[in-house]
Amino acid sequence: MADTFDEQCDYLFKAVLVGDSGVGKSNLLSRFAKDEFMLDSKPTIGVEFAYRNIRVKDKLIKAQIWDTAGQERFRAITSSYYRGALGAILVYDITRKSTFGNVKKWLHELREFGGEDMVVVLVGNKSDLVQSREVEKEEAKGFAEIERLCFMETSAMQNLNVEQAFLQMITKIHDITSQKMLEAKKENGTTLKISGTKEIQITDEVTATKQASCCSR
Repeated sequence: MADTFDEQCDYLFKAVLVGDSGVGKSNLLSRFAKDEFMLDSKPTIGVEFAYRNIRVKDKLIKAQIWDTAGQERFRAITSSYYRGALGAILVYDITRKSTFGNVKKWLHELREFGGEDMVVVLVGNKSDLVQSREVEKEEAKGFAEIERLCFMETSAMQNLNVEQAFLQMITKIHDITSQKMLEAKKENGTTLKISGTKEIQITDEVTATKQASCCSR
């Protein structure tokens, strides 16, 4: 079965989750990848990642999502993991104003270490705790519009908009990648072919090492 999936996989996209410690990045990833939520989840140490297979139009995409530590002492470790990332979920906690205040810092880091075409989705997590809200939705939406980011509020606990946030990022990455490949074909008349006749987008040395198990979950 795994071999069949491997043959059918068209793209492998790397993306990262960033934001302050405690905003719910790990639970967002856990909800998206395994539909699980841990109320007592512990802070991420360094970097962890998970996979999820997504079909966009006629392509089967394996999304490789890296969950980065929010604590300042891990910054030297995690900055190198931006390399090759085509997308990012930038998370803040709607009940903690300070985490929204730090969004600018995270965005600067993404743009410094990520590619110029990186797709960034700004996510206000813990929308279920509306009674404790410190960041108004309109304020975050206005910031996202100025910075040309996608924006969505989510609740990992109640599984609200989690799937939509990731799918929005992956779909946009797919659109950009498809357009680039189309332009490359027009210019060079060639296509990157790996695994028979499938077009595989290899983004960096990390994804290249994972290509063999591209579509096994």
